[in-house]
Amino acid sequence: MKTSAITFTTLLAVLTIPVISAHTAGEHAHNSVIKPIEVTGLLGQANFQYRVDPTWGQLDKQQYKIKNCHAIAQLKDKSFLALCDDNKHNFLHYSLDGKLKKSWMTEYPGAHGIEVFDDNGKESMIIVDCGWAVREGKQYRESGRVVKTNLQGQVIFSIGHPQTIGQYTPGQTFMPCDAAVAPNGDIYVADGYGSQWLLQYDKNGKFIRKFGGPTDPHKEARLQNAHGVSIDLRDPSQPKLMVSSRVQNQIKFFTLDGKHLYNINIPGAFGGQAVQQGENLYIGVCWSKENGTGKKLPNSGFVLVLDKDNKVVSSLGGSAPVYKDGKLQPLSNGENPFYHVHDLCVDTDGNIYVVQWNSKGAYPIKLERVKK
Repeated sequence: MKTSAITFTTLLAVLTIPVISAHTAGEHAHNSVIKPIEVTGLLGQANFQYRVDPTWGQLDKQQYKIKNCHAIAQLKDKSFLALCDDNKHNFLHYSLDGKLKKSWMTEYPGAHGIEVFDDNGKESMIIVDCGWAVREGKQYRESGRVVKTNLQGQVIFSIGHPQTIGQYTPGQTFMPCDAAVAPNGDIYVADGYGSQWLLQYDKNGKFIRKFGGPTDPHKEARLQNAHGVSIDLRDPSQPKLMVSSRVQNQIKFFTLDGKHLYNINIPGAFGGQAVQQGENLYIGVCWSKENGTGKKLPNSGFVLVLDKDNKVVSSLGGSAPVYKDGKLQPLSNGENPFYHVHDLCVDTDGNIYVVQWNSKGAYPIKLERVKK
């Protein structure tokens, strides 16, 4: 099908932010200079090709200036919540057509992850503050927190530092990245900037178990930068946990009681949360490697689409997926990379809504699926 080229020029860099901490900022440090890029034409391959909607979600940057947009979720009414680590508004509430409905809340300076879920017929949220906080222009590494709220942001309960219940030793770091809620209401917290454990709680916030950390007896279960966690319901009779081990370029699958099942390798791609929609998985990639095998590239990133067999079938902004002898070959930036895709959600029509870190306050981007 013949299509016209679409240009999108708002994927830019963020400001340099000093880090004041006894720890190194590492990969969380912002870059001072980023060359502008533009996304043109179609993105992706095979039956999963997309075009950028250049106006969806765009706001007046003077009135709604943001630092990073870390997460996005769609509500039952089909509107969207975008989560920002900003001192003026943590939440941007968008209509389905990308118009701002409301902005609010400033309680989460390290806002990083959001899970919206059905809670006995109403919608509730789990908000994850990772602890990377910007105060008076400087970035600090603090203890993170996880809270359950209603859709208005009113706190229902908080999940405290695991040290308070004897699960972490004094001084052990807790800087969670993401959370997921299972069909039975259990809450899973990925401590991806802290001590790398997956922490499981019941629906009331009572601790159940931890797994996947650096001393897990199953070596394949051990996580490195457990950046995202989500539930795979493609087989409703056997729901699974999907956990990003970002440094290892893997998504690891577990049973809901913490038993390791298998890993998906996405070589060259530092992927975050895996998002299920129908029979497909979608993964936002925050960095890639030079030629897929060399050093980690700054100012890189793309989106992967996986089929029902967990095979990569499309790479939006990245190199086309190639398999040899059943193994995915290393992925790298393509012609139109994004900057640090941090999270995404997918609507029932297959459109993808992308948010980015370290992209000069870029607002969410809608990628409209091209129907063939």
